[in-house]
Amino acid sequence: MLCLFNKAYVQIFYNLEIFMNVLVTGSNGFVGSALIEHVAGIRKYQVIAAYRSLSMGSTGNAATLAIGDLGSLADITTSLRAVDVVVHTAGLAHVFNTSRNFLDELHNINVNGTVNLARQAAVAGVRRFIFISSVKVNGNETQPGRPYSELSPIAPVDPYGRSKFEAEEKLRQLADETGMEIVIIRPPLVYGLGVKGNFRRLLHLVDLGIPLPLGGVRNQRSLIALDNLVDFIITCISHPAAANQTFLVSDGEDLSTPELLQCLGKAMNKPVRLISLPVNVIEFSALLVRRKKEVKMLCGNLQVNIARAREMLGWTPPVTIAEGLRRTVA
Repeated sequence: MLCLFNKAYVQIFYNLEIFMNVLVTGSNGFVGSALIEHVAGIRKYQVIAAYRSLSMGSTGNAATLAIGDLGSLADITTSLRAVDVVVHTAGLAHVFNTSRNFLDELHNINVNGTVNLARQAAVAGVRRFIFISSVKVNGNETQPGRPYSELSPIAPVDPYGRSKFEAEEKLRQLADETGMEIVIIRPPLVYGLGVKGNFRRLLHLVDLGIPLPLGGVRNQRSLIALDNLVDFIITCISHPAAANQTFLVSDGEDLSTPELLQCLGKAMNKPVRLISLPVNVIEFSALLVRRKKEVKMLCGNLQVNIARAREMLGWTPPVTIAEGLRRTVA
């Protein structure tokens, strides 16, 4: 009975019209821009879009704030005093670059910049800091039928994953020191309108209609539609049970690479021609053309378990994979 009462109390609290100022970093980025568009339409939130400089973008219903370069963030504590929640989507994206200059910049932006912003937020009295991390904190591949969960070991295998984990650790320390609530979200690959990188290249291959040697791949991968990630972030802005928690999120439906290609073809109204080759042949060919990492993502497993998000926050992905892919290619 006590458990049911607590859940009912949390739901009542969550539904209250509590007006909050929400600052979003990375406002001209893939996730940040979509988040601002959605949050700006919610009556109980006033959105503040943070840009490196005000010349880099503008938003219709949101206030704007210039914060400079994240790696050398100026003191914006005064501007943060009116902010209730910070959603930190900005950061240096993962690219296949191992030069010393890039690694230094990666650490400076993803770790030092994140912690500097969070520390200023805590001093300013910001109540909650939401950090968009990555499933790469757990690793790049799961064993069949053994998805990552929030209890899985930490095992980043590349500099990007390590930078996200280090930022997470420092944020938790800051939460212990200051009392500011921290929410950490680890999404897998995010797709949606404006997607770039490997997913966009996959779209291009389907559009070309060329035969693809992936028909024999029998993997399972978790993805998350941009609209689903945005919906989950919005849930975490005010849900009391999200405080000081880490969440893995996805669409709740896993696909093999051939299934994903077929779904893309259907969304694009394009025939998908798949040829079945042994995976070891594909991987060996990838070595010859120096595409091992890209092929690993197409042939390997990477699944996440979103039970905590469902049970603790009562969250269900509002958009199916089929609908998310349709919106992506529309």
